[in-house]
Amino acid sequence: MSLSVRLNHRFDGLELDVAFEAPPGVTVLFGQSGSGKTTVINAVAGLLRPQSGRVSVDGRTLFDTETHSWLPPHKRRLGYVFQEARLFPHLTVRQNLSYGRWFAPRDGQGTGEDFDKIVDLLGLGLLLDRRPALLSGGEKQRVAIGRAVLARPQLILADEPLAALDGPRKSEILSYFERLRDDLALPILYVSHSATEVARLATTVIALDGGKVVRQGPPTQVFSDPSFAPAGVRSVGAVLEARVACHHDDGLSELDAGGVPLFLPHVNRPLGTPLRVRIAAQDVMVSLNTPTGMSALNVLPGTVGAVRTGDGPGAIVSIDTAAGRVLARVTRRSVAALNLSPGVACHAIVKTVAIAPEDVSGPSNARTSHNKPLKIRQN
Repeated sequence: MSLSVRLNHRFDGLELDVAFEAPPGVTVLFGQSGSGKTTVINAVAGLLRPQSGRVSVDGRTLFDTETHSWLPPHKRRLGYVFQEARLFPHLTVRQNLSYGRWFAPRDGQGTGEDFDKIVDLLGLGLLLDRRPALLSGGEKQRVAIGRAVLARPQLILADEPLAALDGPRKSEILSYFERLRDDLALPILYVSHSATEVARLATTVIALDGGKVVRQGPPTQVFSDPSFAPAGVRSVGAVLEARVACHHDDGLSELDAGGVPLFLPHVNRPLGTPLRVRIAAQDVMVSLNTPTGMSALNVLPGTVGAVRTGDGPGAIVSIDTAAGRVLARVTRRSVAALNLSPGVACHAIVKTVAIAPEDVSGPSNARTSHNKPLKIRQN
């Protein structure tokens, strides 16, 4: 699946001028509120008619203002998961899911087997006879996801589907989106302003600011740029790729990140599993000498790649290590005291417990031992 988007639309205070090509996988539209993310996804869905542009999915044109072509939303073969589940309150879970199947192509390929697979994938078996009023927020979103998938769409659209959920429920629903990505290989266009969600889910990041694309590429590349902070400095953090090397008896897991050991709280993945690890810049300290006599277990030797300072007291230092580029948020005073500049040898120090479980995930080509490949018939 390939997605091609070119949009131009003017609002009061914002001119959207966006163009990007998205490869298969999860494409995340990332940026602050008001950057144009929802406008883009609504234009793809057909809920907004832009003043000019063209969108195609796998070569199939959804609209093109130059040729005056326009497919209505119900003919676009898209599944939409909104911030709120938007379930029919008078229908049971089973009936809400079956409503999605009503929009599947009438080609004789959709079967009850597909229904059972999605129910199993999303853990909905015990909820089928309940009505939405008796569901939690996370359960409602799982039903909404299942309804969208059972329409057998070419592309899933998800507009900040975790925004209304608390922390534990967000992590739960993220794991289901990972299964859609990895087990069903469903292409997804996902809107978020959370760096954690992006690092965990994205195959491709499209970063928006002021209605323009300011960065695009894989998360390891986009988030390694010290000048990139569309959601504020507290969202700055690099993404490393590693593999599970060992599980220790004291509750820690050891990863191999480019030959560098990286210790995390226990990760329930088999040895050899490839992982992504997001390390927030504010959780990284910098030392010129090899540190000793301290509690932090993760010490990554490297050299300073760049130093970015702003008007405030802080600075972002990028450190190139064998594990990948790490970002550290320090004070300008520390930059001056350590004489940090490009080429200076140093060490990035990260506390093991600073890396939260939600900051660790498998990349889009990884499979965990408990995930069985699932296939839903599609056109």
